[in-house]
Amino acid sequence: MNPLPRQYWNELAGWFRPETPGPLVGSHVIHTGIGELLTDRWPRPEVVLADCSGNYQLMGNPEAISPEELRALAPGFLQADGSFLPALRRAFTGLWTWPRIILELIVENPFASQSSFDLRRLTPENTPSLSVLSPEIQWISKTWGGPAGLAGSGCAWTAFMDGRAASIACTFFYGEKFEDIGIVTELAFRGRSLATGCAAAHLRDIFARGHIPSWGTSPDNEPSLRIACKLGFQHLREDVLYVIGRPVPKSAVRLLS
Repeated sequence: MNPLPRQYWNELAGWFRPETPGPLVGSHVIHTGIGELLTDRWPRPEVVLADCSGNYQLMGNPEAISPEELRALAPGFLQADGSFLPALRRAFTGLWTWPRIILELIVENPFASQSSFDLRRLTPENTPSLSVLSPEIQWISKTWGGPAGLAGSGCAWTAFMDGRAASIACTFFYGEKFEDIGIVTELAFRGRSLATGCAAAHLRDIFARGHIPSWGTSPDNEPSLRIACKLGFQHLREDVLYVIGRPVPKSAVRLLS
């Protein structure tokens, strides 16, 4: 697998259509320029891999990527359909999947226009506040290349408390039609509905852009599911991500050989 020069990325847009709610790694890479696209050959690739900070999307012919190439991936989470499962089993001893619940919001919920919090859309001036987030929630800016990228994206809202960014809702994957949301809250400020307020404000922006919001979480993440329910999200499907070379989440399931 070889990185494809950026000038050819738009020629691969069709590989990631039609978009569906959920992780939008390939579309995000193409639309934001963050990450990379790799192919087995160019032109007329048989398999395409999108990579954005350890979030992967694998498409195409499973026979066109070798076990060695799969094992060479940096630690992360891999989205691939079931046709890749035999190739993944050959590549990894002890394959883990992370169950996911995918939700979508077709029509803006009235809750999204009701917020008593003093919320702010992030701007480049907020980069220092994102740079000092607690380690456990720093992942929120990964798909934008880091704190400066997220702060300048125009796709994030935050609640500031005690002079710090207490909660953030943002577009984690930006697609052609959908935007997949990520939320985090600092431990000291949880239980105050800050994330709900941030997400509600962010949803208004998504609808204003003519996009559809989606929400992905794990079945055991009850706070995330409660927030999604408050905002009017509806269950769409169940999915999995493959866990590659990193500590497995608590709800991950090991596939038997």
